[in-house]
Amino acid sequence: MTDQGFPVEEIDTSRPHPARMYDYFLGGRDNYEVDREAAHRVLDVAPEVPASARANRDFLGRAVRHLARSGIRQIIDIGTGIPTSPNTHELAHSVSPDVRVAYIDNDPIVATHAGARLLGTGNTGFFLGDMREPATILDHPTIGKLIDFDQPVALMLVSVLHFVKDDEDPAGMIAAYRDALPSGSLLVLSHATGDFHLDHVDEVLEVYKKASASLTARTHAEVLALFDGFELIEPGLVQVPLWRPDGPEPDPDELRGISVYGGVGRKA
Repeated sequence: MTDQGFPVEEIDTSRPHPARMYDYFLGGRDNYEVDREAAHRVLDVAPEVPASARANRDFLGRAVRHLARSGIRQIIDIGTGIPTSPNTHELAHSVSPDVRVAYIDNDPIVATHAGARLLGTGNTGFFLGDMREPATILDHPTIGKLIDFDQPVALMLVSVLHFVKDDEDPAGMIAAYRDALPSGSLLVLSHATGDFHLDHVDEVLEVYKKASASLTARTHAEVLALFDGFELIEPGLVQVPLWRPDGPEPDPDELRGISVYGGVGRKA
């Protein structure tokens, strides 16, 4: 049994896994040959994917620091993925050490890394859960210990909603979380899109399908609709490098390789 209470046998290293592929795209080492082979099949048709992964990771960093600077002191991070430093709590604590972070993922692989990389402070927690079942997330004891729903909360859904199929009602799922959050809460969301690479998006989706992870690349309008009930803060829903860049805005050539939208919305 792992520290998270599930059999080690549940971790399947015989098939490529999206979290480990993403780790590889970011230059990480928590991946296997089968993941690298699948990743290279993606790169054969979409060599821009690592740039999108890095840009998405940078967006997460800027967004989390914005949360902390805005006075948010509690974060629910769903779809944590394999921890990559700086993680959400490290970013938040660089601004304010009293920020509390509840990490949730449905992947046993992520859970094996959580104890070493996510739980080093007294104000973080991790548990296995499925974001498609909001009640089981919101009612979990770890949430009860860390999150006070009488105060604003940041909900982070970074690069996870493209793994929710249309028939699983992603908008309804987000609405369930939104309705549990008090006014002043924030939603941080990023999502893969095919808007800029229509010539090969189907081939990329097929690789992920073979990795047992149906990926839905949504249009700008479809991602925007997921913010229903939240008011987008400036600059709105944009390609992730354009969301409050730390330096000069990227030029069109740089943006051409980025297939991820991101934004932050506030609940009125």
